[in-house]
Amino acid sequence: MAAGKYDFIIVGAGVIGCAIARELARSRCRTLVLEAALDVGEGASKANSSILHTGFDTKPGTLESRLVTEGWQLWQEEADALHLPFQQVGALMLALDDRELLQLEHWWTTAHRNGVTDVERLSPEAVRERYPLAPSCVRGGLLIPRESITCTMTAVIALAEQAAINGVEFLLGARVLGFEPTNGAQRTVLTRRGAFTARWVIDAAGLWADEVAAWAGVNDFHLTPRKGEFLILDKTARTKVPCILLPVPSEVSKGILVTPTVYGNVLLGPTADDISDKHDRTVSLAGLQRARQGALRLAPDLADEPVIATYAGLRAVHASGDYQIEIFPRERLVVAAGIRSTGLSSALAVARFVVQLLRERGESLCTGGPLQPRPRPAWRPGEPRPCTVPERVAECPGYGRVLCLCELVSEEEIRSVFRRPIRPRTLDAVRKRTWATAGRCQGFYCMAAILRVMSEELEQPLPALVKSTEQSWLTCQMAQAVRGCGHDREAVSR
Repeated sequence: MAAGKYDFIIVGAGVIGCAIARELARSRCRTLVLEAALDVGEGASKANSSILHTGFDTKPGTLESRLVTEGWQLWQEEADALHLPFQQVGALMLALDDRELLQLEHWWTTAHRNGVTDVERLSPEAVRERYPLAPSCVRGGLLIPRESITCTMTAVIALAEQAAINGVEFLLGARVLGFEPTNGAQRTVLTRRGAFTARWVIDAAGLWADEVAAWAGVNDFHLTPRKGEFLILDKTARTKVPCILLPVPSEVSKGILVTPTVYGNVLLGPTADDISDKHDRTVSLAGLQRARQGALRLAPDLADEPVIATYAGLRAVHASGDYQIEIFPRERLVVAAGIRSTGLSSALAVARFVVQLLRERGESLCTGGPLQPRPRPAWRPGEPRPCTVPERVAECPGYGRVLCLCELVSEEEIRSVFRRPIRPRTLDAVRKRTWATAGRCQGFYCMAAILRVMSEELEQPLPALVKSTEQSWLTCQMAQAVRGCGHDREAVSR
């Protein structure tokens, strides 16, 4: 891609950046998305709990509250057309002592103030009717029937693909280095892959949004990374978790929860620790123990369920506790920052809000206009895998060659993602699109075969592919295994 001029440049290809790109695509303007990573959704979006919140527990009157409530409705309307999983599993907030029972009234009132009027108070007996394995100490609960789950990674990819189909350009591996001084009605962004000029720059850089804004001359806000550590349980745990299980929130966070996933697993977490290092996504024994203990308060019967994976994510927190979405005409900059963990829920509404800010500055943009549809993927969570459908195997034998036995991912499913609008370039990108290597063995048995398919599709020699793949611990271990270093299963799992 040659350096050039655009109407809009979006910095950051997380769920917010991709949602804004998709919304701008409705107006057929020339838009470029710059992303430092080699794939979309590699920052805070990647480690979201994948819950689509109704906004029942947001602070009334805040921008976050408004946009989360609007966003939930927009996702319900758009999910099917985007080929996204959308499961309205509902949620139970559990009060486990007298103090928490008193606080339930506050959250019922908050929900109604936010317009979420279908929240119900439940007695201990009513809680157990809906959740037979509830802790024996449960004193009551709130039912939030419209809380839903999806897949945050699938959502980001879907938004990005539809934006790309409708003319938005994506430049991945293009870390922003700074800005040239404002030139009248234009702004030039400097990256490792060239300089790009636009009439407006939209800062959706997540954790780094404050730094990007400072380069552009906006220095009045600071973001703190808040680390959350998670555990993923095997699918055997799913029958014990009928819905999202929520603790009574604290002043710091929504607390450690238990949620089913659209893949059939159960997720425990997150913790909430304010840190200083924006690159620190390490997990710790202490953090994982806190996540597990907090989750077992809500679901003690999960104590013996096996953990198949752990991870940590960072969300960007502003001191105000609210979203920071503002336009700076002199700097030719729009900032969408401080989105926190509710960014997935609010993304579509945030995108429309940003477009409205630009319209108020004289930009001829539309909202809700038609878009070319996103092509249906070979599989989406919640559907039968192609290998289990004889007609699909008969039509394409590649669907019958299963490479990932844990998740039943076939060779053709993996090959098909390389024909999508945004091609994967790393093993983790393939995982996000197919869920291969995400099952019980975490890629121990299938990773070498998947890397061989990637090598063929990308026309790269296997050693070069492994070297160029992002250096996650999983890829490093596989690189050694492919080269015959003889790691045993226990060593790889560590």
